[in-house]
Amino acid sequence: MCAAKAKQRALTAKGMLSHGQKISRGLLAGSEIKCADNTGARVLRLIQAMGYKGRLRRYPSATVGDKVTVSVRQGSPDMRKKIFQAIIVRQRKTFRRIDGVWVQFEDNAAVIITPEGEMKGSEIRGPVAREAAERWPRIASASSIIV
Repeated sequence: MCAAKAKQRALTAKGMLSHGQKISRGLLAGSEIKCADNTGARVLRLIQAMGYKGRLRRYPSATVGDKVTVSVRQGSPDMRKKIFQAIIVRQRKTFRRIDGVWVQFEDNAAVIITPEGEMKGSEIRGPVAREAAERWPRIASASSIIV
């Protein structure tokens, strides 16, 4: 058990808090996502959900607040065709909160981060889901609207 607590502490130190409730997974591998920050990327393609443990022949999926690997499909020439890590901040698929409220956004969006967990951009356009803001405090401080 000691190793599990040490890992938990290490993740918290990097700016990530533990994942709370179960949320409906709305983004499969291959999904195209809007980039919600000012890094120069416009459209991202989801490659892999980090920490996803699935089943044989099941597509990896992600939800709000998950760390994912993405490739830049559209954007500035220095960003295109490169692979980055990102955090999902909005999803179209409805999900239920613990208080019974169903939440749905009008688009799928993510924010690009560095391997250390810092945001690559300096601002976030549009609303951010509360689940992502609670799990990633650095994203919460950069966002203007938390829903």
